[in-house]
Amino acid sequence: MSPAGRRRCIDHVKDRLGISERRACRTLGQHRSTQRQHPPGPSDEASLTADIIELARTYGRYGYRRVTALLNQAGWHVNHKRVERIWRREGLKVPQKQAKKGRLWLNDGSCIRLRPEHPNHVWSYDFVHDRTDDGRVYWSAPTEWSSCNVSGYTVSALGA
Repeated sequence: MSPAGRRRCIDHVKDRLGISERRACRTLGQHRSTQRQHPPGPSDEASLTADIIELARTYGRYGYRRVTALLNQAGWHVNHKRVERIWRREGLKVPQKQAKKGRLWLNDGSCIRLRPEHPNHVWSYDFVHDRTDDGRVYWSAPTEWSSCNVSGYTVSALGA
């Protein structure tokens, strides 16, 4: 039973039987200090959680330690263990660093690569060039990445 439940039980026994707090606590095996302690007031957990989520959204590559430092600079007096507990409860994670080749940087600093979800969703151009006798010819092959099909070649001659 929780301490709040035991407090209610002691109060019920006191009212019902008309005995003192000391006797009710001794009979039910509860310390009187537990009976007299009251739970703390309303917590600031909701606003702290909202601030942590906002900082994680703003600074996508910051972890909970750096977010703790930002919160302390902003006037919150929290330690890193509390921020880490909220961080894990909310499912926040720092995205893994990706190789410089093929990454897409967003404004929030996180790396999100565009994955093909359906046909004709992600396309790329592969530029291939070859030099001929009469000048340069560029061959470009658009590639559709959901099936990795090369749709066709377009030839353009420059500098004839």
